[in-house]
Amino acid sequence: MTDQKTLELEAAAYRRMRDHFRERTDVQNIDLMNLAGFCRNCLSKWYLQAANERGVEMDKAQSQEIIYGMPYAEWKEKYQSEATAEQLAGFEENKPKD
Repeated sequence: MTDQKTLELEAAAYRRMRDHFRERTDVQNIDLMNLAGFCRNCLSKWYLQAANERGVEMDKAQSQEIIYGMPYAEWKEKYQSEATAEQLAGFEENKPKD
């Protein structure tokens, strides 16, 4: 497989994951963090880092809007619920140790 084809396939897989996260607004970021160790915010940070490394000027709000499909504040207001004690305990248990 060519490098270009690999790039195209990886980009298509990323877009499908991004769109899946946009559609599954019922899945909270804390649940993603507890199960997979990353969430929408992580993706937006990775996107921002990749853009900046390639000389593309972008800020945090712009990268979040790319991932969330809307401004982050709007997404939080519409879809984010308060974390339960169980979710917070799971997050503390599973977060990376420094």
